[in-house]
Amino acid sequence: MNGERIAWFATKGSGTNEALRMEELLKDFPNAMELDFDKMAKWLSFKRLLRRIKQLKPNLLVMEGTGIAGGAACLLSWLFWGIPYVVSSGDAVGPFFRGEHPVLGWVFELYEWTLCRLCAGFIGWTPYLCGRAMTFGAPRAVTAEGWAQQGEAPPEARRTLRAKWGVPFEATIVGLIGNLAWNTRWNYCYGMELVEAARRSHSERCVCVIIGEGTGLQRLKERSRDIIGSKVFFPGPIPGDQVLAALSAFDGAVLPQSRDGVGMFRYTTKLSEYLASDLSIAINRIPVAYDLQVPNLSRLPGGAPWDPVFHQALAEWMDSLSATERSLPPASLDSRCFNRAVQRARVHAFISDLLDEMAAA
Repeated sequence: MNGERIAWFATKGSGTNEALRMEELLKDFPNAMELDFDKMAKWLSFKRLLRRIKQLKPNLLVMEGTGIAGGAACLLSWLFWGIPYVVSSGDAVGPFFRGEHPVLGWVFELYEWTLCRLCAGFIGWTPYLCGRAMTFGAPRAVTAEGWAQQGEAPPEARRTLRAKWGVPFEATIVGLIGNLAWNTRWNYCYGMELVEAARRSHSERCVCVIIGEGTGLQRLKERSRDIIGSKVFFPGPIPGDQVLAALSAFDGAVLPQSRDGVGMFRYTTKLSEYLASDLSIAINRIPVAYDLQVPNLSRLPGGAPWDPVFHQALAEWMDSLSATERSLPPASLDSRCFNRAVQRARVHAFISDLLDEMAAA
């Protein structure tokens, strides 16, 4: 097995957080090699991938993500050269695209089914996604939930960041860090629930901080234009290594997810960082809200982040928070639910067993 060649790539692009995730998960394989992928040049990346795969003829191909260009390269490599592939995914592809394009979404449902049906194995960001992949026909699966971004939260970060954002030091901050991509079907993006809750909040000292950028940022600002700088603040995007410092300035965070075929399968991207920072967390009543048994987690009613029922419940939860409830971060990030070393060992065993079985076949 030591001589087996593993080629891998991330459809989000080389150097992204997802590429770094897969690099870490495969670190114990000395012959694992990354193949370059540029999300902004998908067609060119697709052609380059096929050329490199044909040249290398790896024993196993691993794809982080489910983008069409990468998935097509996996399927064609399997078809033409018999190269088995493993898919790692954090989303239910079909329901995700149906959320934007109800008709086109069924095409992606078929694509997701085919990708799982023909794969040699599946790495899910949640056990729910593993179950979905196995239902589609994936012959084996393992869960790798992710882990908190590395970085430091110096003691003075809470005071200095609040001053930088223009937030009073004594305020209670409820925040969110994420990609503010606009969903035209639901007229929603991450952060809109905080804007709506801020409008309903009766607290004089509770404010909302929404960190990130995307196509929905301007719409968020338009919706909150009369309360920007008093109840709602937009610091903009931050690098990954500054996430924990930013969270040290928060008192609570919201993890909005819809109770449908998209949100029900997720753990949500920033959950590991929020847990590592010991924040009070508000979340919709999705499976993870029950399964992880997080002490400071509040399950709120409402079928989706754009549901007014959720907005009102979130406002009431915000009003109940106080700055004195904020606890210090734990000594070790890896001592919590999302353990990097455990996941790396789990994936190593999974792929090692897969390679052994293929060699014996």
